[in-house]
Amino acid sequence: MAKPLLKIQRYFRRKPVRFFSLILLYLTAGSLVFLHSGFVGDSGPGARGGRVSVVAAEMGRRTSSSDIRSLGIMNRRFKDTRRSGRRYGPPWMKKMGQDGQGMDGRGRDYTSSWNRALKGRSAKDMDDGRAKYIGCYVDDTKKRALRGVSFFDYKKMTVFRCQDNCAERGYMFAGLEFGAECYCGHKIQAANVSESDCNMECKGEKSNVCGGANRLSIYRLELSQESARRYGSAIFKGCFHRPDNVTLALPFSAVIQNMSVDKCVDMCTEREKSLAVLAGDRCYCGFPTPLFSLHELEDEDMCLHRCHGEEFESCGNSEYFVVYQTQVQDNRCMDRHFLPTRTKQLVALASFPGAGNTWARHLIELATGFYTGSFYFDGSLYNKGFKGERDHWRSGRTICIKTHESGRKEIEAFDLSILVIRNPFKALMAEFNRKYGGHIGFASQAHWKGKEWPEFVKNYAPWWASHTLDWLNYGRNVHVVHFEHLKRDLFSKLKGMVQFLGLKVSEERLLCVEGQKDGNFKRSGLRKLEYDPYTPEMKANINELIRTVDAALKKRNMSGVPEEYMPR
Repeated sequence: MAKPLLKIQRYFRRKPVRFFSLILLYLTAGSLVFLHSGFVGDSGPGARGGRVSVVAAEMGRRTSSSDIRSLGIMNRRFKDTRRSGRRYGPPWMKKMGQDGQGMDGRGRDYTSSWNRALKGRSAKDMDDGRAKYIGCYVDDTKKRALRGVSFFDYKKMTVFRCQDNCAERGYMFAGLEFGAECYCGHKIQAANVSESDCNMECKGEKSNVCGGANRLSIYRLELSQESARRYGSAIFKGCFHRPDNVTLALPFSAVIQNMSVDKCVDMCTEREKSLAVLAGDRCYCGFPTPLFSLHELEDEDMCLHRCHGEEFESCGNSEYFVVYQTQVQDNRCMDRHFLPTRTKQLVALASFPGAGNTWARHLIELATGFYTGSFYFDGSLYNKGFKGERDHWRSGRTICIKTHESGRKEIEAFDLSILVIRNPFKALMAEFNRKYGGHIGFASQAHWKGKEWPEFVKNYAPWWASHTLDWLNYGRNVHVVHFEHLKRDLFSKLKGMVQFLGLKVSEERLLCVEGQKDGNFKRSGLRKLEYDPYTPEMKANINELIRTVDAALKKRNMSGVPEEYMPR
């Protein structure tokens, strides 16, 4: 035993060998610590929230008291997230998943969760606000019943997957055929047949029927209001009255033989115009302008005039125009840059997480032509074009600064503030989706039905109220914008925001923004939960918070919360 120990002792006496041996041991120990921390960090939902879970739990305890004043100081503990130099924000600002659609926060396909949820239910019997079964229709390979996009999956096709893909592209109808083929369209251009003709099971969902041989099982998609109606690549804008000076409003036009929507859209796309306007056999091309703003929508029945080249399409007439938005980008509002001179006035764009701050930044940048900054740094937003994301929030080069912070010290650092408020029921769900699915992804069914959702609501709902109250109490000059009002009346509300920022309003630029309003951050209009995730207890607590915020707004001579907020 002594001899081996003596050999080891002599081995380590050699300086080079001893040096390299110690380095090897050091690196090995470091690797083990790193791997251990990685496993611990992903061990459960609590790790995702990090320190915010503790802070939010404290907030939940404080709001259990009836003392409204406690709401104003709930979130001050977030101030310890501040760092010297670059601001990276609290853990809830960090990206929890991939930005790609179709994956949940754990990297799984969310459609499988939907399929499990729908198993055992006949799709024909479902009318849950997502889609309604219309019937079985003939489909001819030479003249399709649905003439939009199509895709096939001979192993995993399901009714919901087809509906979701068509809805995401803005189509009104989704049809399934041969158990594995999906077709989308705006109109059903074929005859209805007996239900017995649609007799093939879906390849990925044996409990449901997916058409038959040359037969389509067709569903009408109940899209949300913000979901666009499309015709191929073009977006249907509506029926509008002929402008007073049509040649000035729409400078290019041509008569097209056998007029159809496709022909007009193709012509305007080639001319690099964002609007394709059908007026009988004449096609106009142009951009939205004050002369033709698309703000005064007419009844679609006024435009019901059959196209000569396509019997199922409407081409309008000489007095009422059918308008489509082409894929051509309106570049009048796309130029953005930093402020020409650094400003000492700091303007906050404040909101509770999930209240549409990123969308508001997108609108402000397009409307003003200046980049917005951020209290934090999100690489995914920088890669999407928010170049002000990398600037320090005090740089003075951006028109306003995104922040979710609250507490007196953080708020008083700003001279002016735009406060975006959203219905807490919607904001909480949006933030939950972002936390577990990324900026445009979705939380999985496992997250909604697991312990993550109740814990999230318990911690975050009180913060929704305290955040608003803090900004109302400590903000020096606060301009309140309700997310719902901004969606309904974008032009006037955005105009008010630009004026509050002290900038000259360009109406043509605002009209351009209306055509580019969605940006790169918009979730599908169809992917909704089958059920209301809020329990009666959750609703009661949130309704009380809404009433508190409503009273605080009215006390400051502001309009209260929108009617749709309460009661629920």
